[in-house]
This record gives sequence, C-alpha cells and structure tokens, in this order.
Amino acid sequence: MPEEVAPRWSRDGRGGARWPLRRWLSLAIGVLIVVFAGAVLAGALAISNLNDARATIVDRIDPAVQEALRLDTALVDQETGLRGYALTAKPEFLDPYASGQDRQRAAIARLRQIIVTRTDLLDRITAIENEAGRWRADYAEPNIQRIRASGALGGEQTEEGKHRFDGVRQAVAQLQSELDAARARGRETLGSAATALVVVCVGIAVALLIVFVLVTIVLRAAVAGPLAQLARGVRLVADGDFQHELKVTGPREVTELAGDVDSMRRRILDEVSVQRQINAELDSRTEDLKRSNAELEQFAYVASHDLQEPLRKVASFCQLLERRYKGQLDERADQYIGFAVDGAKRMQVLINDLLAFSRVGRHARDRLPVSTADLLAQARENLADTIADAGAEVSAGELPTVLGEAPLLTAVFQNLIGNAVKFRGTDPPRVRVESERDGDDWLFSVTDNGIGIEPEFAERVFVIFQRLHGKDAYPGTGIGLALCRKIIDYHGGRIWLDPTEGGGTRFRFTLPVIPADTLAETHAEKERT
Repeated sequence: MPEEVAPRWSRDGRGGARWPLRRWLSLAIGVLIVVFAGAVLAGALAISNLNDARATIVDRIDPAVQEALRLDTALVDQETGLRGYALTAKPEFLDPYASGQDRQRAAIARLRQIIVTRTDLLDRITAIENEAGRWRADYAEPNIQRIRASGALGGEQTEEGKHRFDGVRQAVAQLQSELDAARARGRETLGSAATALVVVCVGIAVALLIVFVLVTIVLRAAVAGPLAQLARGVRLVADGDFQHELKVTGPREVTELAGDVDSMRRRILDEVSVQRQINAELDSRTEDLKRSNAELEQFAYVASHDLQEPLRKVASFCQLLERRYKGQLDERADQYIGFAVDGAKRMQVLINDLLAFSRVGRHARDRLPVSTADLLAQARENLADTIADAGAEVSAGELPTVLGEAPLLTAVFQNLIGNAVKFRGTDPPRVRVESERDGDDWLFSVTDNGIGIEPEFAERVFVIFQRLHGKDAYPGTGIGLALCRKIIDYHGGRIWLDPTEGGGTRFRFTLPVIPADTLAETHAEKERT
C-alpha cells in the first residue's frame, strides 16, 4: 500500500483553531493602520487648534490693536489741533482736527470689520464714537465758532477742553485694555495649542513605538518563533539526523510546511533504508567482483606463464619436427605439421593480445604530458619492418602534447597504422596522421588509402574478436581496434570510423586538452630539473 501522507492540521493540540500566517499579518497591519490613523487624526486636530489660535492673534487681535492705536492717535490729534487753534486762533492748527476725524472714521470701520464677531467690543467702539461725537458737538464745534468770532480763548477754556476729552480717552483706554486682554488670552491659547501639539506628537511617537514593539513581540511569538523552530529542525535533518521528528506549533502555513518537510523526511528515511540494502548488496557484489578480478589476474598470470610455457614447447617441437623430418614423410604429414606450427604461433599471439586488452586500466599509472609526435615516431619504429616490406609512407601534421600513458597511446597509433598497412589495396599504402583543436579536446584522424570499411560495419569493427575478413586473407586476432577503443575510453576520449569518399579508411579519436595550469606546472618542473 502507498505511504499515507500526514494530514495538514488546521487545529493545534488543544483543539483551538490555528490562525494562518496571512491572518496574523492582516491583524498586525490592521492594528498599525488604526493606530496610525488615530495618530494622524490627533495630530491634525492639534495642528488645527494651533492654526486657529495663531489666526486669532495674527488676523484679528493684532490688527485690532493696531487700529485701536490709530483710533487713539486720530482722537488725540483732534484734541491737540483744537487746543492749538484755541491758543493761537490760527486756522492751520485745525488741519489735524479735520484729518483726525477722517482717520477716526476709517479706524472705526476697520475695527468693526475685524472684530465683527465680538459684540462687546463693538459696543466699546460705538461708545467711543458717541463720546467723540458729543465732545465735538458740545465743545469742539462751539469753541471753533467762538474763536472765529472773537479770537483766541484763555487758558481756563483750554483746561476745560482737556477735562471734557478725558471721557473719550477713557473709552479708548477701555477698548485697548480689552484688546490687550484678548491678546493675552490669544497668546495663552496659542501656547496651550503648541504644548498640546508637542504632547500629541510625543504621545503618537510613544504609541507607535509601543504598538510596533507589541506587534513585533506578537509576530515573533506567533510567526518568527515557529519558523525558527522549523529551521532548527530542518537543519538537524539536513545534518543527517533523519530520526528527528518535525513538530511545530504556529500559523497554519508553518505547520503545513512542517508537515510537508516531515513527510519528505520520512520518505527520505525509507529511501535511505532501501539504499542501505542496495549498498549492502553492492558491497557483496563488489567483494564478488574483487574475488573475480583476483581470479582473472591469476588467470592472466597463468596464461602469460604457465599456459605459454607448454604452448612454446609444442610450437618448438613442431618446428623441430618440421625442420628435421620435412620431406621424409608424405605430403599430408608435412601439411599437418605446418598446421600445428601455425596454430601454436597464432595461439601465442592471441594470448598476448588478450593479456594486453585485459591489462588496460587495471593498473593505473600517473598520466604525464606526452608528445603525440613522439608516440607516433615510436609506433613507426615498432612497425619499421612492416612499413618497409609494404613500401608504405606514413606522414603527419603538427601533433599536440596530451596527458596519458605513453605505452597505451603508442599502441593506439601502432594498431591504426598497422591496420592501414595490412588492409592495403593495389597501391602502396599512404597513411596520414593529423590533429586539430575541437573545444576542450584534440581531434586526431588517421587516414589511409586501403580497401576501406563499409559504413554498416562502423561499430562492429570495435567489437573484440569481430573480423570482416578471413584469417587466410588478412592475419590477425580481431582484438586491435577493440584495444584502441578501450585505451581511448580509458583516457577520456572516444574513437569512431569516419566515412570517406573515394575509398580508404579514416579513423578519428579525441583526447582531452591539457589544462593550462597543469601544462605550466609541467614546464616549470622541467626547467627546475
């Protein structure tokens, strides 16, 4: 039965509903929005009160005080002008009296416009206007007419005028007193509004700080804590403690994630158990392979020594029979002896080739930088007699330096060139060895003008013991190309038959390019030595 996946719990162990993470975030954001909106509203109200207090002073009280001063000046100018006219009877002293009346009317009009909402102050203005009117009607105008008729008045009349003007001064003084009181109250209100704004700003800052701290604490306990707990559990599992069960209480998404990770942990645990069984089987098979390889090595030793010894003895005695008794027996006996000698020789060659094939990659040696031009020269030297007998010509282009085991790579060139000479046509063999850079590999090609290979046999020629011709036509064991493929594979390359036009055969193979740092180290080592 398939493994059951753990359910995604939506409730905690106490049976209470577990909030999802988005609800916690929505709650935190909602609280912050409410607090921020309240802070903005309180700040706006405090600023509005401050602006109202400032506007009252700047736009109403201060202009009213200035106009009251202008009104007082206008009235004083009237009284001063009248007194000067009374003492000198000169008409030019009446100019301040006339202009003072115009300025009085203008100041009163502006005062009424400014303090239109203060009825008590409007009454004061009306009283000032009435007192000034009575002073002019009862005293100023009659005296002006009397002076024009009889001349200057005495000092007693002037003192009487000053006494009559005290009522006007008193009314103006009362207006100025009330305006000063209003200015004091306005400044006090402005100061209170500024203090309230500061208090509101501080309160807002404190409230936001408290809310942020509370939200942080709540989110840490409800979200960050479970996530940290889950992270610690995951790290334990990642470090190899697959028996650690992941149990996390927190938002729904976190618990679901914990459930998914725990399900994955259980699956990994099951797979690890299965893998351990597989590894145990592999270890057992590895031991079997080691024993088999040991037996193969033992067989190779026996084949190279014990089996070849009697084979050499058989071949030697057969050759001795052939030399000593050739012509003394009938023709069929000579033929049988020739078959025995040839079979013994071919058996020796086959055993040697098999040993060479089995040893490739079994005893790895250090790979050193080797010049493929030197390897080709060694292969040509090994095949010198064969090349000379066939009248073959072997040429090469510029060849690189590669990492490898020189004897094995020499065997590749030797087998390919040997095959080119062996499977020749009517013309003398012509073999061309070339190379070129192909990305991270060197691409080699060995081309000849021999009898060629049909494309359908391109893979078959690399199979061990596979021959396309009878041994009577072309001698050999069928191991050479299989040995080349094994050597090239061992060196990290590949080999294949490349179809050609016009006859002949072209084999291509690749070998990795030496990394620049490795080549530099090699050159440095050579310079030191």
